[in-house]
Amino acid sequence: MSSLTWALASLGGVVLAGVVAHGAWQARRAGPKRASTPTVREEPREPVLDDIAAVLPATDHSELAALRAPRRSAARLDALIDALAPMSLEAPISGEVVAAHLPPTRRVGSKVFMIEGRHAETAEWEAPVPGARYAELQAGVQLANRSGALNEIEYSEFVQRVQAFAEATSAMADVPDMLEAMARARELDAFASQHDAQLAVHLHARGPAWSVGYIQEHARRHGFVPGAVPGRLVYPGSDDGAPPVLTLTFDSQAALAEEPDRAAVRDVTLNFDVPQTDPAAEPFVTWRATAQALALGMEADVVDDDSRPLSDEGFALIGVELAKLYDGLVARDLAAGSAAARRLFS
Repeated sequence: MSSLTWALASLGGVVLAGVVAHGAWQARRAGPKRASTPTVREEPREPVLDDIAAVLPATDHSELAALRAPRRSAARLDALIDALAPMSLEAPISGEVVAAHLPPTRRVGSKVFMIEGRHAETAEWEAPVPGARYAELQAGVQLANRSGALNEIEYSEFVQRVQAFAEATSAMADVPDMLEAMARARELDAFASQHDAQLAVHLHARGPAWSVGYIQEHARRHGFVPGAVPGRLVYPGSDDGAPPVLTLTFDSQAALAEEPDRAAVRDVTLNFDVPQTDPAAEPFVTWRATAQALALGMEADVVDDDSRPLSDEGFALIGVELAKLYDGLVARDLAAGSAAARRLFS
């Protein structure tokens, strides 16, 4: 083979290598942005809500154990949001007897149902515990939640549960009037509907899409941790067991992909649940600042539900309306972030 042939063959090899390299570079450039470090699947670290024990069936021990985490005191009955049925006793009763006759589930329909006892020594109302003795008992069912107002079927089931429990423990139950309970439930549901809000903004990728790892990397820089479901990251509250201050969500199918770094995501949603979050945590300020910081780092546009850009003026208007909503909740003794508000808006 002549020297000219060798030269042409070598040149062809160089050109071919260049074409292959350029194609690989173009393919990478066209794919989603990737994290600077390899993506590692993380275990969920989302905080557990205060009232999770109240809304799980009593037999769901394995589920409750899986969600076990440091938390504040359990949910309590509250005359503001519950229909109460006092139960008188001829003599104090032990916590063991109460526990033995508790209904197998703590829900009637979509509403939380609870039984409490007034401790014979401390006179405090509490969820019955072994070793304690109770001078009085009371049952309650939640009048409304995000599923709607307590209805007649749920109320009837509540009365049946109370009467069966009272008979088993030799208590005398005084159930609330159905018409009165229904009227209270409808009024509370109307109030809740007018004062419920979950603020959300969307981040749209301006250029190439993002990989799952890229989203997680940027979210971690701002204090987010893995949520309980795929495609969900949370910014935890400062109190143990409190709901997250913010949540960041994206396509769950991308999060579950076998190769999440190849799954392309172009939109993430950042939101906070107004009634669930204590204003002392400054969720609105954090929500706004985080949205703008993530948009800057991820090269994204901040838009509303209608894909319209959300400016500083837009955020300011939202802040004004939010203050009015907070005032309305406080006036009803249901301040955002309070135990009663978290139960009502759940």
